[in-house]
Amino acid sequence: MKNTKELRTWLDDMNLAHPLVIAGPCSAETEEQVLKIAHELKDSDVNYYRAGIWKPRTRPGNFEGVGALGLGWLKKVKEETGMKTCTEVANAAHCKLAIEEDVDLLWIGARSTVSPFIMQEIAEALEGTDKIVLVKNPVNPDLALWLGGIERLYTAGIKNLGAIHRGFSTYDKSKYRNNPNWQLAIEFQNKFPDLPLICDPSHITGNREMIQDVSQVALDLNFDGLMIETHFDPDNAWSDAAQQVTPDTLKQIMRDLKIKKTTESATSYREPLENLRAQINVVDDQLIDLLGKRMEVAEKIGSLKKEENVAVLQSRRWNEILGNMVLEGTSKGLSEEFVLKMFKAIHQESINHQEKIING
Repeated sequence: MKNTKELRTWLDDMNLAHPLVIAGPCSAETEEQVLKIAHELKDSDVNYYRAGIWKPRTRPGNFEGVGALGLGWLKKVKEETGMKTCTEVANAAHCKLAIEEDVDLLWIGARSTVSPFIMQEIAEALEGTDKIVLVKNPVNPDLALWLGGIERLYTAGIKNLGAIHRGFSTYDKSKYRNNPNWQLAIEFQNKFPDLPLICDPSHITGNREMIQDVSQVALDLNFDGLMIETHFDPDNAWSDAAQQVTPDTLKQIMRDLKIKKTTESATSYREPLENLRAQINVVDDQLIDLLGKRMEVAEKIGSLKKEENVAVLQSRRWNEILGNMVLEGTSKGLSEEFVLKMFKAIHQESINHQEKIING
């Protein structure tokens, strides 16, 4: 995709006064539920009403969606509220049915994006369509796999394309359901700045209390919109209950978000500056997280030293680390003085943590 400016046309044509908003329940459960939520979202900032009708689950036995029956419910949403509709498609058969029932926007989920075979089948099924097609990042942090799926669709003549950032699976303990790994999303934007990028804070957080903050980070990083799962009774939802918000909460989130207004001066200076500052905030958060993990390891070392009655300070080991870090730092453009100060401070904090364990 050498020229992606044409891919932005569908979003520019909407001429929105705010970021694109896609909202609705994780799963279409009943016709009554789908219509009730839609009517509550009708007079809001929502541009597309979402509802999952085919739900690829990690393990069998969980609710896997109502299937094609839900397409009729989405059609009623459009008829009764005038809202445009969207749903997830996971294979060629889903694509055919969704297009036949005039769903306006299709998205391809993280479990489908991981497979080039599935993406190729979907691309062939959607070949030449004028529907909007959004591609979620794969579950693993693989930028090439994500871009490859989008390129398959582009090669099939699908021009109304975009991407959804929904976070990445990780074995590390985290406050997120799926780690946002914002740096990878930033790299995605740098490679294809004209490809619309939507944030899915519901799947990133897995926690409705965090959706506001993650949405704000996304907008600060110049994301083009948000996909937020919404349910009139989230606690009793049939899937992903903890991450869904009520329609009233969604409206409040949209009121509270600080949305940057583009002006001539902002375009030349303030907007790029704020975006770069947002990127620094992301990196700073990663630094604090990594330092916290380093201290957890230091405490485990402290426990071992306590058991073996070993001294906290191991001078030879420390000098080796310091020498290696100075070399690594200078290769990254960092001064020797800065690297020494930083790692001496980190080392002292590690000693403090170990001494607490030993003396405790």
